[in-house]
Amino acid sequence: MNEAARPRQQTRDASAAETDWRRAVEPYTGPNARRASLQLVTTLVPLALLVWGAHAALSVSLPLALALALPTAGLLIRTFILMHDCAHGSFFASRRLNDIVGFATGVLTLTPFVQWRRDHALHHASSGDLDRRGHGDVPTLTVREYLARSRGGRLGYRIIRHPMLLLLGGPFHLAMNQRLRGRSAATGSAQIASVWSTNLAIVGLLSAAILTVGWKSVLVAYLLPYYLAASAGVWLFYVQHQFEDAYWVSHNDWNYLEAALRGSTHLRLSPLLQWVTGSIGLHHVHHVAPKIPNYRLQSCHDENALFHRSPVVTLRSGTAALRLTLWDEDRGRMIRFRDVAQTGG
Repeated sequence: MNEAARPRQQTRDASAAETDWRRAVEPYTGPNARRASLQLVTTLVPLALLVWGAHAALSVSLPLALALALPTAGLLIRTFILMHDCAHGSFFASRRLNDIVGFATGVLTLTPFVQWRRDHALHHASSGDLDRRGHGDVPTLTVREYLARSRGGRLGYRIIRHPMLLLLGGPFHLAMNQRLRGRSAATGSAQIASVWSTNLAIVGLLSAAILTVGWKSVLVAYLLPYYLAASAGVWLFYVQHQFEDAYWVSHNDWNYLEAALRGSTHLRLSPLLQWVTGSIGLHHVHHVAPKIPNYRLQSCHDENALFHRSPVVTLRSGTAALRLTLWDEDRGRMIRFRDVAQTGG
């Protein structure tokens, strides 16, 4: 094949590949109002009962009230996933209904829905692109960028990438840093309105709860479970794209399908944890086709060989991956800080 014909052939091959994957996922896309409604009921009703149960348990036994924090945290994670589906328009067919449910579940998870939806859309459009980092991902430097920093700059990056800060400090970032947003390419008038309307709703809800049941009940029944849920959520965010053979390339080499299949993980969880997390562990499927509702991700994966080559992580390997901190451009993989030190960096 001559040089002039090669680009045309590559374009045809890419077009055929896109047609193939779009045809593969098409049967699984689109919301089902009955299933979405059932998910709302089976998530929010138990959540309300557990929150009230923890409040009631406080008058009987503090350990009993604290024990309810873990299942409550699980339901808060699931609540966030329902908001996530609303953001993609895969929960209900009606955009208005998605907006209403998304706002309500966003208030419960301290997340401004419209702002988060915009950030998350940018994340899907840029995940794995070295030239478009910073949207919905953990801050990640390349080895060269890290070595080019001052000693203070390196220390700052080491601090924000420390596993303990990610897991223990992450909830404060999610709870506090989403309360204010300045105008930017990702934040316009609609997004700012979302932030402030959510803030007002949160203040109103917490104030009413404190006046009704007292601050101790709010702390034990809601804020503690939220903290646990947010810590687990940060870990989920992390393992979805941060692993040794992750996908990071320059914008000119970036490919949507490859970024989704090679740069997103298949997190294998027990049936209970998969239910709690709304099957978001099938993140490679979600990144290929974000219009697939959470309850169809598993069947789409199982029935299409396209998804069987994506990287698999477990609770154990995902936890170990927290030590990976830098993208090594030369070796094409994530490495630890000490790996740079061993090479004289």
